[in-house]
Amino acid sequence: MTSKVLSKRRSARSSNRSVDSPEGSGKSTHPVDLYARRVLGDAEAGEPIVAGRLVRLACERHLRDRAGHGPRFDEAKANHALDFFPRFLRFADGRHAGEPFVLQPWEAFIVGSLFGWVGADGTRRFRTAYLEIGKGNGKTPLLAGIGLYLLVADHEPSAEIYVAAYSQEQARVLFRDAERMVESSPHLTRRITRSVNNLAVASTYSFFRPVSSEHRALDGKRPHGVLIDELHEHPTSLVVDKMRSGTKGRTQALVLEITNAGYDRGSVCWQHHELSRQVVERTVENDSWFAYVCALDDADDPFVDETCWIKANPNLGVSIPEKYLREQVNEANAMLTKKNIVARLNFCQWTTGETKAIDMQQWQACRPFPAAGELIGVPAFGGLDVGLSDDFSAFATGWSLPDGRLAVRMKFWLPRGAFERYPHRPYDAWRRAGVLQILPGEVTDLDAIERGVAAECRAVGIREVAFDKRFCAQLALHLSGQGISMVDTQQGFAMNEPLTRLLELVVSGNLCHGENPVLTWMASHLVVRHGRLGEQRLDKEAAGEKIDGISALVMMLDRVVRQPPAPTYSLTVIG
Repeated sequence: MTSKVLSKRRSARSSNRSVDSPEGSGKSTHPVDLYARRVLGDAEAGEPIVAGRLVRLACERHLRDRAGHGPRFDEAKANHALDFFPRFLRFADGRHAGEPFVLQPWEAFIVGSLFGWVGADGTRRFRTAYLEIGKGNGKTPLLAGIGLYLLVADHEPSAEIYVAAYSQEQARVLFRDAERMVESSPHLTRRITRSVNNLAVASTYSFFRPVSSEHRALDGKRPHGVLIDELHEHPTSLVVDKMRSGTKGRTQALVLEITNAGYDRGSVCWQHHELSRQVVERTVENDSWFAYVCALDDADDPFVDETCWIKANPNLGVSIPEKYLREQVNEANAMLTKKNIVARLNFCQWTTGETKAIDMQQWQACRPFPAAGELIGVPAFGGLDVGLSDDFSAFATGWSLPDGRLAVRMKFWLPRGAFERYPHRPYDAWRRAGVLQILPGEVTDLDAIERGVAAECRAVGIREVAFDKRFCAQLALHLSGQGISMVDTQQGFAMNEPLTRLLELVVSGNLCHGENPVLTWMASHLVVRHGRLGEQRLDKEAAGEKIDGISALVMMLDRVVRQPPAPTYSLTVIG
């Protein structure tokens, strides 16, 4: 029913979509052409659209090919797809819930290009599309809508449409958008049968399903359409390679990849970003590859100049408010560790995976350590990081005060072998100042660490001590035997929340570190690495210098964050 209705509308809609032929004048008024002309500053096409260099090059490619003698742009085919969105799709949630899916000019350029361009044999020109767009611009709903078009309106029998991801949970995100669109559309509800993880059209033996790399679920597929959301999150090219290989028996197959920018320049996402750049720059010929990359220009600084935001966010003011971006920028300008993630996700800037985490001016501006009386009745927690040879061992004691401050007292130990091996480091000055204890021998004296931690716990009444069992399981067992609650603590990205809390405390000035010189030195070298989902962890390898005290501090904060203490009135003694 849907295809027949749209077919009847083709000629009528296409007749008033384009007034002029692209040959000669190049002044077609088709929506795809108008967008390209507006991006390139053609005043006759309408108000100019601000876009980055790679989008401008994609528009030049489109208009150049329109005037050429190679692939052909079939306006009727383009209009068939363009009409499908507002006529049969409804937004399922958000502030536009229930409203027709009216394509924005940039979306019309993408949809019209993918379905309007045909090759010499009359089949679809573009077989792979790489779309890199800022977070919050409606990438996922757009991809879901294209998937539904491929399912019900692309004239393909036995069409297999897959949302393909590395994990089933990730694949379900986009599939749920498609499900909601079907539920919101009377036309699609009549046409499509819904069941668990499946949208089916019985009359054409077609279906739409989520799949992932788990349990060999990618094998044996013959997709007509492949939808890959958030390609930057894929750790390998497995999903892309498997699904693309499955399209070889299809004459009209289309693989769509939508993503933010990433940070891993060995990833499949970076490879496809670079191929897309080379295609629109005309340094690589690939007539079946469609590229729409919303990159900023080299001179743009989104943390200073708001006028460049729209280059990475073509839906600015539609699905993504300027206020939201302004809040992200303000937070990133205040917190170094957030700057990379905002640059990457909101402004499509490829970054490195690690970030210098602490502004040392903010560190130095933190509030002083509280007077002893302020800590009476405040619960204390500990964090223990043990090094074995060259590394420091560090113990952090923390008091989380009701007004938001975190008071921190540190103890540091170092084997004499490491002390003598690095005379250029300020170890001796710290020893003389009494903030670093030198232990005899080449390796860490765990008995001395045990005595020091036990004494601190007894003096302060520490409730729990977080530790990493990889390096001090036996020591933790001994401390547990003395009545100290020892908590084995996950490392890596599992520490995202307490690490984030630490950095927020620095920015707000509420980390009362007492100007401990060892901890300050370590803070100045702290490097944070971001994961695929924006989470963060300490990166000891990239830091260049020791950050064991920060590690102990973050583990201590993990106890504060995960188990908020009940009120207590026991006396705390500060030695």
